This record gives sequence, C-alpha cells and structure tokens, in this order.
Amino acid sequence: MTWLQQNLGTIAAALLLAVLVILIVRTLRRDKRTGTCSCGGSCAGCAMKDRCQH
Repeated sequence: MTWLQQNLGTIAAALLLAVLVILIVRTLRRDKRTGTCSCGGSCAGCAMKDRCQH
C-alpha cells in the first residue's frame, strides 16, 4: 500500500497520457475511415501535395 501512495502521481499521469493517446489514435482512425483530411485541407500550399491522397 505504501508503494501505491508513493507513486500515485506517476500512475495518474501515466493513465492520463494513455487516455490521451487512445483518443488521438481513435480520432485519426475515424478520420482516415471517413476520408477527412487532418492537415487543414489547404493542398495548394502544402509541401506534400504530390503525395497526398486528397
């Protein structure tokens, strides 16, 4: 029990970070599935416009 109390801040930060990563991955997967562009949609000025799928 002492170990848990001593590391509670680290555990909470790790859980928060894990939730954020899961939400980001979920959003990216949903955007890819629906064909939504995550770069902002301004392809004319994009350096990667030749390789973009949009």
